[in-house]
Amino acid sequence: MTTFVDRVELHVAAGNGGHGCASVHREKFKPLGGPDGGNGGRGGDVTLVVDQSVTTLLEYHHSPHRKATNGQPGAGDNRSGKDGQDLVLTVPDGTVVLDKKGNVLADLVGQGTTFVAGQGGRGGLGNAALASARRKAPGFALLGEPGEARDIVLELKTVADVALVGYPSAGKSSLISVLSAAKPKIADYPFTTLVPNLGVVTAGSTVYTIADVPGLIPGASQGRGLGLEFLRHVERCSVLVHVLDTATLESERDPVTDLDVIEEELKQYGGLEDRPRIVVLNKIDIPDGQDLADMIRPDLEERGYQVFEVSAVARTGLKELSFALAGIVAEARAAKPKEEATRIVIRPKAVDDTGFTVTYDEHEEVYRVRGEKPERWVRQTDFNNDEAVGYLADRLNRLGVEDALMKAGARAGDGVAIGSEDNAVVFDWEPTMMAGAEMLGRRGEDHRLEAPRPAAQRRRDKQAEHDDAQREYDEFDPF
Repeated sequence: MTTFVDRVELHVAAGNGGHGCASVHREKFKPLGGPDGGNGGRGGDVTLVVDQSVTTLLEYHHSPHRKATNGQPGAGDNRSGKDGQDLVLTVPDGTVVLDKKGNVLADLVGQGTTFVAGQGGRGGLGNAALASARRKAPGFALLGEPGEARDIVLELKTVADVALVGYPSAGKSSLISVLSAAKPKIADYPFTTLVPNLGVVTAGSTVYTIADVPGLIPGASQGRGLGLEFLRHVERCSVLVHVLDTATLESERDPVTDLDVIEEELKQYGGLEDRPRIVVLNKIDIPDGQDLADMIRPDLEERGYQVFEVSAVARTGLKELSFALAGIVAEARAAKPKEEATRIVIRPKAVDDTGFTVTYDEHEEVYRVRGEKPERWVRQTDFNNDEAVGYLADRLNRLGVEDALMKAGARAGDGVAIGSEDNAVVFDWEPTMMAGAEMLGRRGEDHRLEAPRPAAQRRRDKQAEHDDAQREYDEFDPF
């Protein structure tokens, strides 16, 4: 059974906002109580939070669909709906959040680091909040906005100071087991280690973490073996340790060639050129292993490598290696800029942005309006209520959409679409239509919407002509 997962696709959906309530206060001897519909509650957010006690993404591998709760609708007597509960998802330290195209959205490092993966929808206003001096008793309320839903990819990159790399069965698991208290699986066959192992090492006053990365083979950077799957776990390490097997039983292999192959794979993977390297010649407790180590050590030192001869079985050379790694890690930590205390800066997203664009879509033959405010207003409008539709027209007019349509060349009866191509509201534009609350009729009605719609009629006529032509073609028999 799988116990370690370091890459998952997560489908998150924030909660929808609750609808506002359209209600009129009714009480004995108070026939004109006025509107008292409450606002809808906000939908819950989906938030990722780093928890260092979590070490795998296994939970999301089994349950990839996560949704926050919706906000509750408002009610009469000025009762607002309850906000939806935020959904908090804990992830391991070092988790990278990407979108479906591979773009990095967030790099979550450090206990408590958060990222809002899905923003909850805003609750709709009730008719009590929509009342004004000219619109004293609105017969409608605004709908709640849908919560943000998207697919994200979580990738875990191990946060360790030292990474042990090398061929399968080079002795990396044995080495980490004697340097730390880690208990990885150890056996005498290749690819024993199928997941990265972490251990904590104490050398003097320096405490650092060491990671055993599963065995690499030629072509690992292109996906062969387990390399491409686990090479990401060495990206955050301060030093790379090449563990070379000096007692390999494969006649076509030798430690120097193994080193060159692994270095080539690291080069192909990229981004690790500046990391210091240390070479560990393992298994010198075997006579042939010690002889081979003595033979190749001068060559490795000529290349500029710091070489250590160790035996994980006999536990020789481990102290020198441990303190040497501690020194490099301490230097790397000192070279990093000092981290200042995290300052919480609140930058609320502007809700009064009046920016929008008007373009002509030749394919659909409509003028398309795109902008945060117009699209949000459309999502909040109940199109089954004529008064709500009239209120939308008033808002768009005050925003300047009508003036922008005239400058773009729109004429009376032309189609106007607000929103994206796959989710837009299309209507016929009447530039001379008066706006204002004084144009309203009874509650829930707006007589402006009873006017004929020439653009819609033209589209229907065009479709009818197309259907007639298709029918004649189907009935045509050349014989």
